[in-house]
Amino acid sequence: MMTTTFLSDENRLKKAQETFIENIKSSKAVKTVLLLSFFMLMAFQAKASKVLIPMDAETQGNHLKAYGIVYYSLENQLSVNWLLNYRGGSFLISDSEKLRKECLIRGVDFELISDSKAEDILTEISSPSKNMESVSLEKAPKIAVYSPSGNKPWDDAVTMALTYAEIPYETIYDTEVLNDALLLYDWLHLHHEDFTGQYGKFYRAFRTAPWYIEEKKEAERLADELGYSKVSEEKLDVALKIRDYVVGGGFMFAMCSATDSFDIALAAEGVDIAEAMFDGDPSDPGYQSKIDFNKTFAFTNFELERSPMVYEFSSIDMTSKRQIPKESDYFTLMDYSAKWDVVPTMLTQNHTRLVKGFMGQTTSYDPKTVKPGVLIMGESKLNGEARYIHGIKGKGFFTFYGGHDPEDYQHRVGDPKTELELHPNSPGYRLILNNVLFPAAKKKEQKT
Repeated sequence: MMTTTFLSDENRLKKAQETFIENIKSSKAVKTVLLLSFFMLMAFQAKASKVLIPMDAETQGNHLKAYGIVYYSLENQLSVNWLLNYRGGSFLISDSEKLRKECLIRGVDFELISDSKAEDILTEISSPSKNMESVSLEKAPKIAVYSPSGNKPWDDAVTMALTYAEIPYETIYDTEVLNDALLLYDWLHLHHEDFTGQYGKFYRAFRTAPWYIEEKKEAERLADELGYSKVSEEKLDVALKIRDYVVGGGFMFAMCSATDSFDIALAAEGVDIAEAMFDGDPSDPGYQSKIDFNKTFAFTNFELERSPMVYEFSSIDMTSKRQIPKESDYFTLMDYSAKWDVVPTMLTQNHTRLVKGFMGQTTSYDPKTVKPGVLIMGESKLNGEARYIHGIKGKGFFTFYGGHDPEDYQHRVGDPKTELELHPNSPGYRLILNNVLFPAAKKKEQKT
């Protein structure tokens, strides 16, 4: 049920008005009373000129769709401030009748407040004693999802989150990336992908599965069409284009195997690390010693998994090293100084600091392989692993999030997709949507 300060006050005013009118309905003063009530209501509406979207656990019934409301507000040139660490990372938006209706339609709780109340909130946030900050959001970022066409035997958490939150995005793939289409976008998500050309290391379990055979044929057909003799060579060039996009100022977000396979592809530039069943010829002898960790975004000093029969890329991933029961699998979000570490504060906004863990082909990262300059924003101290990391590359930013689906603990190939209608307040999915809004922030307020 929707609850707003304005509606509750209005209802009380109407009830009092109706009772008063009933008592004096035979009086000549009826018209005067009605006019007085009308002007009282108009005066209250005039004072209520800001919409507050609360993001705490107690008052927001649909955290995920709230991000869609913010995106809608930016599309419609409404003024938006992200109130970091204030009631779970709430949003303050200039009032509009269309905005209020949109909140009601989408099931997002909001409060109408006066200018003076909004000023009080901003004053509180600006206090040096408060670990809070107000960040202006300037524009609705144009979003691209790197994903192949056709139905795949897995789902992608980001596209599900964007669809549920009603945030528009466009799908691009290798042809578009190689033709510099990334220049048209502010934010890029890497779909479940293997940039090393080893087809996700699915060989042992699925090499006879029709979907695997078809995917391999389609990848080879596309590589040939684009002028490459090997899929691994084509995927490397795609990774290099994405690298250049980030270095030039782009924002990249990746999950699961797209994170480590991307860095591995960059580190292995010019080195054949794929075995014959993947690319038709043997890998380079002693290829581990030829890996260049200076070329990666996030990871260093990792050991590649040589065997094609092992469902793993390298020692970056902690999946096989985990010894933690499902009921104890949580990770903690780091606390940052909102006034000085604005970027990581934005990316960790949530209504809880404790987030349920979830698995994937790449579940989490061995902290020993994370580069010193990369922030570990979410970690499991119980298992000694990094879950959510962020860094700067050139003029741009990247965020890597381990695991496949925040609301499906062990999502397997072929499993049905998660219905987000059942998880409207998912802390794990909120982290994804924090990243979607990140490029909208006013640049001069990003102090990291």
